[in-house]
Amino acid sequence: MTRPETAPGLVAALIPGAVVALISAAGAGLAPGSAARIPGGAAGLTPGSATPVRVGPAGLAAVGVAAPVPGSATALPTGGATGSATTSAATARMRDWLGSCGKTQLALSAAESLWQSGDADLLVWVTATSRASVLSGYTEGAADAMGTEPPGEAESVAVRFLNWLAGTSRPWIVVLDDLSDAAVLDGLWPTGPMGRVLVTAADYATLPSAHRLQVLPIGPFSRREALSYLHARFAGSPDQRIGAVDLVADLRYEPLALAQASAVVASSELTCRDYHDHFLERRERLAKEIGSEPPAASVTWTFSVEQADRLVPGGAAQSLLVLAALLDGTGIPSAVFTTAAAGKYFESGNVTAPSSAVPPGSPVGPGRAGEALLVLARTGLLSADLAGTSPMIRMSPAVQAAIRAAMPPGMLDQAAKAAADALTEAWPADDLPSWLATSLRSCAVSLQQVAGDLLWAGGCHPLLMRAGQSLDTARLTGPALTYWRDLAGISGKVLGRDHPDTVAAGQRLADAYLNAGQAAEAVSWFQWVLGDRVRALGPEHPDTILARRKLGHALVTASQLGDAVNVLAGIVGDYERALGADHIETVSAREDLAAAYRAAGQHTDAVRIYDRTLSDRDRIQGARHPDAISTRQRLAEAYAASGKLKDAISHYKRVVADRERVLGHDHVDTVAARATLASAYHSVGRMALALQLYEQTRAGYERARGVDHPDALAQCVNLAHAYYAVGRLSDATTLLRETVARCDRVLPPGDPLTESARSSLANIAGS
Repeated sequence: MTRPETAPGLVAALIPGAVVALISAAGAGLAPGSAARIPGGAAGLTPGSATPVRVGPAGLAAVGVAAPVPGSATALPTGGATGSATTSAATARMRDWLGSCGKTQLALSAAESLWQSGDADLLVWVTATSRASVLSGYTEGAADAMGTEPPGEAESVAVRFLNWLAGTSRPWIVVLDDLSDAAVLDGLWPTGPMGRVLVTAADYATLPSAHRLQVLPIGPFSRREALSYLHARFAGSPDQRIGAVDLVADLRYEPLALAQASAVVASSELTCRDYHDHFLERRERLAKEIGSEPPAASVTWTFSVEQADRLVPGGAAQSLLVLAALLDGTGIPSAVFTTAAAGKYFESGNVTAPSSAVPPGSPVGPGRAGEALLVLARTGLLSADLAGTSPMIRMSPAVQAAIRAAMPPGMLDQAAKAAADALTEAWPADDLPSWLATSLRSCAVSLQQVAGDLLWAGGCHPLLMRAGQSLDTARLTGPALTYWRDLAGISGKVLGRDHPDTVAAGQRLADAYLNAGQAAEAVSWFQWVLGDRVRALGPEHPDTILARRKLGHALVTASQLGDAVNVLAGIVGDYERALGADHIETVSAREDLAAAYRAAGQHTDAVRIYDRTLSDRDRIQGARHPDAISTRQRLAEAYAASGKLKDAISHYKRVVADRERVLGHDHVDTVAARATLASAYHSVGRMALALQLYEQTRAGYERARGVDHPDALAQCVNLAHAYYAVGRLSDATTLLRETVARCDRVLPPGDPLTESARSSLANIAGS
């Protein structure tokens, strides 16, 4: 979709280095089509020849445009099914209606144009409604653009991706759609001489003030654009254009109103003149009720609802609308609407009495749900992309708000419960594919904002726990910590601190603190959880023992090592009494104790327990079981820490051999084992073997992870140290200079690896 008069030159403005923001003219304080230009950007570099990469939606259907569905429609009646509810919606949402000006569609059109022309061979589309969604988008972009699945938590992956964007020679565009708050992008703003950044936002206040932006307010169509839109819409039915000039004028050229009006006309036997007559009558009635002329879209959506009901009798269309209005309109996975929970809600007849064309209680299966979604798209109420690799439903926030305002008392309770059940049911256990998990998380947030305490009736709804677990799985450490802290607080207030759901949320919060590196806070929460478990279940209950074990792990991380040893030693006794000395959980608990001894510097005790654990694993699981190989690795590390390097090397060699047999020569775990053996050889002065293994390890990481991966860069530093140790000063200096340059390009400022490489270079170059 292009708008040559009200959004002229958008693509031309997106030169390399440009940052353009599309905002609603209603929230801009500027005239539509004008620009508040703040110069920015730099000349581009020569584009690279890498394979084009696209991250984000394959396409956003234009509002109301979808594949036709079977059936025909009759003429639109003059009645209004929504009644006085539209009055409150029109009064309360004036600015929302006017803000639906087609920013996202314009952004998509511009990004598509750059992609199709080859001016951008990396297109990353990010929904910027929350920090979690931005981090998710960047993580997916990093995996696709950099050719590897980045390790670490999402914040560090995002920073690596942004550094990559800043230094790449490939032309790219990042679209930050529906930015809700400038704080969402703190530390996450994409820059680079080959990059273009396109932002859509509701108003000027949400744009980051620290960046130089060219702001383009988007308002209604021009008269010519509106007529062109309708003429294209009715290209196959020119008779329906009769009255188009008067219709677009009274619709005030509003894009959403034009989309909905044309959708209803196209799905019926009406002409533009017929629709115009009905529109004027209803607008006049609403204007009398609210005392001013309502936005056109606050009228047109009511006709769209009535037409959808006509095309899909039985109430399914309105049921779908109600569920969609509670979720994230920027992207709702279509699978949500085909769940058993959604079908049960559609069958319940909560929204409207079933038509005689559909017997009461008729099942609304996936087929009927899909048909209803297409009809809602056909009537301009949402957009439905059901054929792509990521089937998605999208709805204007103004339409969502109007539907919620029109709900009769009691409907929200049932709809919110149904939506929560449907999201939970649609959520894949492994959180894959990532786009689906990201969209479900955003939908869960939207539902929580709308439903509030309704999701706490009878306890914490499983959706609330599932959404937090998904944040953990996605390594969204910061957002996960905030989420669990809020959930635990709300649960304590609503259900009480002793309620099982509150304790479960507290357990997750403790884990989140530990993942975020806040070990002292984690210990405090683990102690609270343990106290509750003891009171509620008794000291010998398996859940109590597990809580005590988690506390032991947190104490190790918090360097409270004396307490950690005492707690974990008690856990070993608990498991031996409950499960037996040879149970695999007892063996694992014993290994936890060995790790605590090692952290406390009690190397003799650590070696003794690791040695016993290895014997147990060899006997119970087999010498080449992954757990047994990992235990041997830890035993070797304990020997090395105690100064027994000969014993350490013997076990390290066995680990390398076993990993090669089980995993293969180039598996990343095999490469890591080889790196540890190289370090051990270096420590005892066997430099020929150390050099050989360091070089193999560097090459292995570069093949498995990529040349800019932190593991590969760390091995470059180690190899440089080995070069220096054998007198190859020039090789060491050259390698360190290259490594420092790469670290500066791909790692966050102040990263310890960068500082280590720079310090090593200074020491070696000055020697």
